[in-house]
Amino acid sequence: MTFLLILAALIAFLYTGLPMFAGMFLFSCAVLIFVEGNVATLGEFVFGKLNVYLLVAIPLFMLMSHFMVRGRVVDDIYATAHTLTRHLPGGLAVATVFACTVFAAVSGSSVATALTIGKVAIPQMLKYNYDKRGIYGVVAGGGTLGILIPPSAPMVLYGFVSDTSIGALFMAGVFPGLMLALIFATYCMGVEARRERTIPDYVRPERASLPEMGTAVRRSFWALTLPPFVLGGMYFGVFTATEAAGTGALWALAIAWLIYRKFSWKDLWDGGMEAARTSAVLFMIIIGAGLFGYMLTKLNIPQEAVRLVLEYNVSQTGFMVAMMVLIFILGLILESISIILITTPVILPVMTALGIDKVWYGVLLTINLELALISPPVGMNLIVIKSITKAPLAEIDKAAIPYILMLMLGIALIIIFPQIALWLPSTMDYKS
Repeated sequence: MTFLLILAALIAFLYTGLPMFAGMFLFSCAVLIFVEGNVATLGEFVFGKLNVYLLVAIPLFMLMSHFMVRGRVVDDIYATAHTLTRHLPGGLAVATVFACTVFAAVSGSSVATALTIGKVAIPQMLKYNYDKRGIYGVVAGGGTLGILIPPSAPMVLYGFVSDTSIGALFMAGVFPGLMLALIFATYCMGVEARRERTIPDYVRPERASLPEMGTAVRRSFWALTLPPFVLGGMYFGVFTATEAAGTGALWALAIAWLIYRKFSWKDLWDGGMEAARTSAVLFMIIIGAGLFGYMLTKLNIPQEAVRLVLEYNVSQTGFMVAMMVLIFILGLILESISIILITTPVILPVMTALGIDKVWYGVLLTINLELALISPPVGMNLIVIKSITKAPLAEIDKAAIPYILMLMLGIALIIIFPQIALWLPSTMDYKS
């Protein structure tokens, strides 16, 4: 109960208009001063929070994403996807899911995935008279894969806070990400097959010939090498997640600059500056949320949570379902990074007491954070699509509903069958 009251007070404080990091920092300082009378060790605490080698992975993965975006390789990825899927019902929608899946393995950001793929896919689907709601929905839903299919900034943060292997988390996101992509694509095919039957004399495009497929794959071959390069290196223990971020950024730069030849010195500077700015904001949020977690520990809230769970004999499944409901509610009013950093310190002792695998929970948490990106009223992917299309937000909100339900289905399947997430990391030879 104490935690819920503090959380409600923090949310009210944030709604004064303060930036997220400043709100958490000032609120936590005020509570600590009230409890302890001072914040004398604040400087040492902030330095200790950021003086962690693992955090180097965040700006490097962002740099990798910016290099690929500014290298303008997305058009080739989407064209390849369309060539391979055009004979299917809703071929363009399936191609959009395919392109989102590939780009998710490069960007690590759902918003970037929805924005980048949406700019290419939405005009194409409008050109071929796809249903507008279907267009908005597939871009919003497909975009969410950006933080589940590795690399993933939220997974790096969760791994940092929970002391969980980033490599294991990344591998655990692969099969759930592919499963959701398959669910999305199957849904698109079913909807478009039904729509096609209502169109008189509709003729579906012919299957691409093998030479056409070969040409399309060759055109985007080098862009497609980046995900297996990064993930394969971690899976086989060649390098850690941080090393993967550095080598991945170098490989992305080589692809954009030397192979595609669509990259300039200005792109290098702008990409580096954007990655630095975004990373600086994330690090400030880490400081604020870290102080919030420290304050909760001083109030004995994690210990109290463990006591209540053990007292009421809560099962693993019951606890996981309750957490998924709580995180979904928080996702309607807070952004994903804050949710990770606020809730994780409280529930880690409970997870240990119940024997819950931290990697399993990390995947479920990430999918739930995907829900926040397409749930009204402030789903970021929905706002991105509005910025591209200028469509009414209410129409985009309705288009996202099927994908919200499909993400909930994904959460249910992974709660029931944890090995969907846990099998691949159990086979890997990871260093970190």
